[in-house]
Amino acid sequence: MIEALENHGFEPVIASDGVALELLKKEFPNLHALELPPYQIEYAKNGAFFKLKLMGQIPNMIKAVTRENNQVQKLIKEYNISGIISDNRLGVYCKNIPSVFITHQLKVLTGNTTWFTSKVHQVFIKKFNECWVPDVADSPNLSGKLGHLETEELKVKYIGPLSRLHKKKLEKKYDLMAILSGPEPQRTLLEERLSQELTRYKGKVIFIKGVVEPEEKVSVKDNITFYNFMNGSALEQAFNESDKVLCRSGYTTIMDLAQLGKKAFFIPTPGQYEQEYLAHKLKKSGLVPYARQHAFKVEDLDKIDMYKGLKNLGSDMRWKDLFGLFEGE
Repeated sequence: MIEALENHGFEPVIASDGVALELLKKEFPNLHALELPPYQIEYAKNGAFFKLKLMGQIPNMIKAVTRENNQVQKLIKEYNISGIISDNRLGVYCKNIPSVFITHQLKVLTGNTTWFTSKVHQVFIKKFNECWVPDVADSPNLSGKLGHLETEELKVKYIGPLSRLHKKKLEKKYDLMAILSGPEPQRTLLEERLSQELTRYKGKVIFIKGVVEPEEKVSVKDNITFYNFMNGSALEQAFNESDKVLCRSGYTTIMDLAQLGKKAFFIPTPGQYEQEYLAHKLKKSGLVPYARQHAFKVEDLDKIDMYKGLKNLGSDMRWKDLFGLFEGE
């Protein structure tokens, strides 16, 4: 989307925090980057306590969103911002300029408290002029009930799945690509498990740990080539050179896999209802198998060939039509 804005004559200013900001700086070194206050969400080591810990942090999260919005108002004046596109940052909006919220989570799954967390989320979404959902409106789609509500209370536009990656015909270099993402400590726990299990995999593996550091680090052990992280172009090449993919069932990753038409295996983050729902939905549709993190065995990867894999759903939405909001059209 940042590239699309540049291609249509806009001057994007990046604002984020933590790992996301560092990654964006590496991808777009020529753009101005601003730091926003972090939400400082802590995740449970035990997936069974994921929701309990998250719910207990809601008051602090609301305070963080307020701090974020106060800073955004200052940044708008300081940098003469004329429009906002917020990728799931609830406090990044302004009543005085066109503000868009991007999310696939119109409904926020938290078990028996889904009704509450969804309503809270929707209250914030209503503060924006529009809500862009990176999915198609009809079925089949990628987000299921997460991105499709029965009511029309929100100003929703379905903009089609988004991916920075492109499908290319490259010679196969790896039998399996393992790519990690998501919050700690679960990222590290999965890295430790896969590092052990994949030594028994009969094939070449590229393992991207998802740890963003100042310099790229590469190491080789037996059949596995390890990277701490990859930038966009290198990641695109690695995906296209890999036969199958082992990863989390996060929505961004799912959109990338669909764009590339890849077969995959999912290990959802323990306790994250959204990832568990998406993994179950895609398995039920006969597209991608999955396993729980504590139960995963390398032999599970043999199931991949029994499933269809993800396909590019396409979209009729044009960037010019979307960006018309910022030009008064």
